[in-house]
Amino acid sequence: MPELRRDPIHGRWVIISTERGRRPSDFVTEERRPIGGFCPLCEGNEDKTPPEIIAFRENGTPPNTPGWTLRVVPNKFPALRIEGELNREGEGIYDKMNGIGAHEVVIETPLHYETLATLPLKAVKNVLWAYRERMTDLRRDQRLRYVLVFKNHGVAAGASLEHSHSQIIALPIVPRRVAEEIEGAKNYFHYKERCVFCDIIRQEVQQKSRLIIENQAFLSIAPFASRFPFETWILPKTHYPSFEHMEPLLYEQAAQILSETLHRLRQVLNDPPYNYILHTSSFSELENDHYHWHFEIMPKLTKVAGFEWGTGFYINPTPPEEAAQYLREAR
Repeated sequence: MPELRRDPIHGRWVIISTERGRRPSDFVTEERRPIGGFCPLCEGNEDKTPPEIIAFRENGTPPNTPGWTLRVVPNKFPALRIEGELNREGEGIYDKMNGIGAHEVVIETPLHYETLATLPLKAVKNVLWAYRERMTDLRRDQRLRYVLVFKNHGVAAGASLEHSHSQIIALPIVPRRVAEEIEGAKNYFHYKERCVFCDIIRQEVQQKSRLIIENQAFLSIAPFASRFPFETWILPKTHYPSFEHMEPLLYEQAAQILSETLHRLRQVLNDPPYNYILHTSSFSELENDHYHWHFEIMPKLTKVAGFEWGTGFYINPTPPEEAAQYLREAR
């Protein structure tokens, strides 16, 4: 029988449609792009991107030349630009400001056909460290309020280039969905004097039915009120409100969990398109007791249609307990 499940953070409801229950083999993965063609993100094409902001290099090779293992460059077609002033103003009942911010691309590897699911652990750690470095730097800009880190993998997930990359967008406002999540966590804390994410971690470690993998510092779970089939969260076991304030030694363990989780999704779902988003505290609340940074990974296996848009509910045809079991058993 179908279940309605309530997310303890946002308060949103999800329909777990057990009568539509779908196994990994029931999902049709997207058609792949034709192999070949020019790629501006490949090693040797450094002059086809804006000059790099940071790069991890070996043997002292000069900037904007081959010899790198990771590069961060400004987006050639940015959603927001770093130059200028905000100039907040009203137009009748409407509010507006200049499109000030930053939009950067993290080129995760010089190798075109590698992905975060296939890269060695050191390379995945470098990706997380690059996020940390850029978030720390962008936080110094007094015009900015939040940094969003996200990855689109595959055409169906919105990736415009096949080469493995993620994006960083710094914003002069805290996005509504982020603010709602932070507010939900704050309300839970005011009521129970505990972090809702810490409570989730304790319960999932104890019950184990939605636990996928864990190491000493992190765990990967299928959340209780999963919106999408095989939706997966990665959380630190210790309470850290902001990603960039975590102990430096923990980034390797974070990379280990992220790499293994993406590898299992790739094995079980035949390299599905997915989005992942790094949820972290806003600049005004880098240290607090109520919010807990985490990754949310959302494979693109179903479509959001009229019911979802009309109600705010999601229909998930794969119970998270079953999704977690498939991923636990993958190798």
